[in-house]
Amino acid sequence: MKPINVAEKLASFSQLWHPRRIAKVDNMQVIIAKVSGEFVWHQHDKEDELFFVQKGTLEMQFRDRTEIVNEGEMIVVPKGVEHCPRTRDGEEVHLMMFEKLGTSHTGDSITDITVEKYPEI
Repeated sequence: MKPINVAEKLASFSQLWHPRRIAKVDNMQVIIAKVSGEFVWHQHDKEDELFFVQKGTLEMQFRDRTEIVNEGEMIVVPKGVEHCPRTRDGEEVHLMMFEKLGTSHTGDSITDITVEKYPEI
């Protein structure tokens, strides 16, 4: 039961699109990531995801629209909704995400960037 300095945790790694777990809350996990460019289209059939933008601007693409999520804002992607996060012009965006333990990194899309297990930092 100690405070977690999210900025220090983010400063401890540089790899993009490779989340790190910083906390567990009941059956939920708090993960952080640095992202740049475009991820992969995917969905999570059984889990919602919450994305909080710590730094930068995230574009959350849906098949019918794109939502802009600015620094200090968050967006919830409901289970079963196909989505693809991306950033603008190579900007590095820092995210904090809340999701159920066991949520697959790339949902129903398994690619060479899929992370099987999040490192805990």
